[in-house]
Amino acid sequence: MMTPKENFLATIRGENPDRFVDQYGYMQLIFDPVMWKITGMPFTMKPGECVVNGWGVTVNFREDAPGPMPVHNDELTVLKDITEWKDVVKAPEVVLGDEAWADAVKEAESIDRDQYLVGCFTAPGIFEKIHYLMGMEEAFYALYDEPEALKELIDFMADWEIKLAAEQIKYLKPDVVFHHDDWGSQINSFMDPEMFDELLTPAYKRVYGFYKEHGLLVVHHSDSYAANLVPSMIEMGIDVWQGCLSTNNLPELIREYGGQISFQGGIDSTRIDHVDWTKEEVRTVVEEACRANGTKFFIPSNTMGGPGSIYPGVYETISEEIDRMSKIMF
Repeated sequence: MMTPKENFLATIRGENPDRFVDQYGYMQLIFDPVMWKITGMPFTMKPGECVVNGWGVTVNFREDAPGPMPVHNDELTVLKDITEWKDVVKAPEVVLGDEAWADAVKEAESIDRDQYLVGCFTAPGIFEKIHYLMGMEEAFYALYDEPEALKELIDFMADWEIKLAAEQIKYLKPDVVFHHDDWGSQINSFMDPEMFDELLTPAYKRVYGFYKEHGLLVVHHSDSYAANLVPSMIEMGIDVWQGCLSTNNLPELIREYGGQISFQGGIDSTRIDHVDWTKEEVRTVVEEACRANGTKFFIPSNTMGGPGSIYPGVYETISEEIDRMSKIMF
């Protein structure tokens, strides 16, 4: 029987895995001190908390919400005019020193690298950081009204992420980076491919190119429709698109792009991760995804941006059903 790491690599290489990859079971994620210090993310907050993150953004985790969200109003929005970003945006420090990284280094050293890939984690992504600072509507306006200023800010964010990547690589020696940046809704991308390639693709080629120069695989989370951006993802160097919704027509994408990129998702969290979920419902959705997408270049997984689920038991039940489908299809 292959190890989780071997099985994952065989799957994304189009070789002969002996079972479906079990969601995130192929990697062990490490949340580093920079991510903890920035805060404002699900793993750093509890429902009911409100914090100001390392970028100065007020982030609120409402009791009735699935996760934390930035707060935007006249008083709290950080960046009100994109043309003034150089005077307003202050990047968090990434060089924290050996002592700050000691716990993360110890955790990385405890992982059996024969069994698992060691993963570093970066979130929010470049576009997410910008709309955290500005608000979603103002970020969209900037795409059209001030593209040059927006591109400058995007390049600034990319430079910061490369500095972070250097620290992650120095201390953790990871095998994979798991990087967030949501690029669409359930039915379309936020930008058309031409605008996306003008603004975001060059920045991500630099960021992901840096990771790949150091031997890392790139897993990118965008729980959205982004089928029209897959060629750009390949150009950036993404190895696995995690979070791909079923609305993307994954069987078609696998046929066209399998071997250049792999797809982790297909089990839409919106369909099964709700308050009155049932095992029967999860079984149906998992079986549909496994049968439709096959055994190569596809990792059945919920579309949430990390191992876990909003409602207790959903993630584990998905894994049980993936194991059941492995016994049927392998």
